[in-house]
Amino acid sequence: MVFNDDDDYLMLSGIQHFQFCKRQWALIHVEQQWEENVKTVEGQYLHRKVDQPFVREKRGDKLTVRGMPVKSEELKITGICDVVEFIRDDTGVEINGAEGKYAAYPVEYKRGKPKTDDADLLQLTAQAICLEEMLQCDIYVGYMFYHEIRHRVEVPLTADMKNKVKSIFSEMHDYFRRRYTPKVKTGSFCRSCSLQSICLPEVMNKRSIKSYIEGKIKE
Repeated sequence: MVFNDDDDYLMLSGIQHFQFCKRQWALIHVEQQWEENVKTVEGQYLHRKVDQPFVREKRGDKLTVRGMPVKSEELKITGICDVVEFIRDDTGVEINGAEGKYAAYPVEYKRGKPKTDDADLLQLTAQAICLEEMLQCDIYVGYMFYHEIRHRVEVPLTADMKNKVKSIFSEMHDYFRRRYTPKVKTGSFCRSCSLQSICLPEVMNKRSIKSYIEGKIKE
């Protein structure tokens, strides 16, 4: 796969949309369409409280960085880590502006509770991959903080999950390069989607987009 410039970079957070529904991801990231619902507004509010770019807080052996921009040249993705905690560790890496060496732990904040699928884990793993590339280190553990249960969950970041992330982003890049939007695959998850009125899953599952538009023109 060949990339020419930064225009080919994908948003890291898009992997969660892609895992939830490939069509939803394409509508947002390929066709540039977006519509808010209660969940997206709540999520944005939570992240505004967390994301404070370049804020660093040092307490003892822990250095906390909020809103840390990250990217991967290998995967051609870019994004922001809600929080990265750097814990003093002699086997870790040096951090600019801090004495000693540190191990890095990405922390992602979510509005709800732990999901039954691995969408959140994929996003956290993608953040770890970026940090590993940027800091030249290995990251095996991250954390998810779920606002609904007010609880932090430790998450193992395995080699298998990192390979899965790389495979998914390869597919996402293929869709993006071809400007491809998948057809509707309806399910119960459609009811919670913020793009229902744009995607029109019930209509598009029965008719092609062309026939739908032609019908609207005739009305």
